[in-house]
Amino acid sequence: IYKFMTRTNKKLLIYILAIILAVIQLVFCKTNPLPKTSLVPTNIPTPTTFIGEKQTILVTRVIDGDTIEIEGNIKVRYVGINSPESEQCFSNEAYLENKKLVEGKTVTLIKDVSDKDKYGRLLRYVYLNDLFVNDYLIKNGFAKIMMIKPDIKYYQEFKIGEKEAKEKKFGIWKICN
Repeated sequence: IYKFMTRTNKKLLIYILAIILAVIQLVFCKTNPLPKTSLVPTNIPTPTTFIGEKQTILVTRVIDGDTIEIEGNIKVRYVGINSPESEQCFSNEAYLENKKLVEGKTVTLIKDVSDKDKYGRLLRYVYLNDLFVNDYLIKNGFAKIMMIKPDIKYYQEFKIGEKEAKEKKFGIWKICN
């Protein structure tokens, strides 16, 4: 029958079959191929995905001594450092220092190897103009080293900074045991 159909009728038959197959897939397949989130473009930049790629963006809120929120309600965890958690010694001081440094300011985020942590936060090195914020927080005793492979680009630099902060008894090294 197909052999004797006109070219227009053949195209129409192919379109009808494609629609039927799409409907069957939607009705009978367990996974829905349609996205659950909106694909409408926004003015918020998409997080970077390449190692070393830079992204300049506004910090809208400081969450604690090593976590910020940027435009688009995206949380960013500083790579390679760990500040005291709330209710731990020196947590408020670390939070206030981070807030003083970056809240309401435009920073540059740089990715190491990992894009996000298990909580969905971006993992980034943070710069405020020429100030390397991650390193500053370690050198001034507001954070300790927390290097997790594969994100170890600045391990040696952070190790030296932490050693100096301990020797000079800065921040947590002076106040906390």
